Amino acid sequence: MQGKIIKGIAGFYYVHDGHSRIYECRAKGIFRNQKIKPLVGDNVVFDVLDDGEQTGNIREILPRTNELIRPAVANVDQTLVIFASKEPDPNYFLLDRFLVMMEERGVPCVICFSKADLTGKEEEEEKFARYRACGYPLLSISSKEGKGIEKVRQILRGKTTVLAGPSGVGKSTLLNLLVPQAQMETGSVSEKIGRGRHTTRHAEVFLVEDDTFLIDTPGFSSVYPASVEADELKIYFPEFVPFEGGCRFQGCLHMEEPDCAVKKAVAAGEIPRERYLSYRSLYKELKQQRKY
Repeated sequence: MQGKIIKGIAGFYYVHDGHSRIYECRAKGIFRNQKIKPLVGDNVVFDVLDDGEQTGNIREILPRTNELIRPAVANVDQTLVIFASKEPDPNYFLLDRFLVMMEERGVPCVICFSKADLTGKEEEEEKFARYRACGYPLLSISSKEGKGIEKVRQILRGKTTVLAGPSGVGKSTLLNLLVPQAQMETGSVSEKIGRGRHTTRHAEVFLVEDDTFLIDTPGFSSVYPASVEADELKIYFPEFVPFEGGCRFQGCLHMEEPDCAVKKAVAAGEIPRERYLSYRSLYKELKQQRKY
């Protein structure tokens, strides 16, 4: 049979058959020998050992379209990254670091600000203005009032989406709105592993509707784009791209060089100053890390 790994805990992998059943599977030793670790989101071929007990063995991991490290998931089409408009206030530098990680991996991002009922139109526009030049789709939602939920459904439809963001921003509330059966599906897994679900500890896949999957992930308080080199950082800021080639020096890093087109764009308001300052901070941090 074929299915998708929806969760992995302590050497057990829970495989959804695409219909209504979840099988508790082990991975064959050949994967360990080949140093291949099954990931949440992997499409697999598995043998059913006991249909009544819903147990099986994973026999083959089908080719991946992509792979993320943090969160450790595979075969994703996009990321829906959620930050609260308030309570807690958004940590823009943390969001910028996450966006760099997704850019480096080639995974499209949708930026979503939750708890819109706590802010006004002016505050919402201020948040949007910071990222509008980047080209990322922008959403403002309120799970409490139901605002923007249908737009989220439209963006998810027909894709496998990673749901990511810090703790306390309302990811679980949104998940329960989008996938009312999530608690039931989680319960069937929790019953097998003997533990209830209070907070998200592991990445987990939920079927939203036909051909539409949502991967819930643990909240993060820090992210570090370890595989990004400081001198390559600029290519992961999409709003810089239109100005590349306009600098006096070829290979300009948009830091201290004179006649820099990106810095001129910042001064002219074509690139948000806050995003540029975020770039400078991350550049210096990456440069410092490479010294050790």
